[in-house]
Amino acid sequence: MHLIGVPLTFGGLVGFGLAHQWLYAGCAFVAGYALQFLGHAIEQNDAGELILIKKLMGKPYTEFGPQTQSQQNFDQPSKKSSCND
Repeated sequence: MHLIGVPLTFGGLVGFGLAHQWLYAGCAFVAGYALQFLGHAIEQNDAGELILIKKLMGKPYTEFGPQTQSQQNFDQPSKKSSCND
């Protein structure tokens, strides 16, 4: 979602803005941000803007989704027992 949303947000805003197509620039900006927030909803984590606001307010936030958190623990040794114990 970010692969499409980020270029649409900023590229569309600049491109349509330079062409004085303000309605399209606004639509591209909103659509790009919507795609990015949809991606965060799918990943079950907070967007960067929300993390900053929640940090400043002292609220809990989710920087990484549940799948990402489990993937980051791949370098920890396994707790399975072996026959040689």
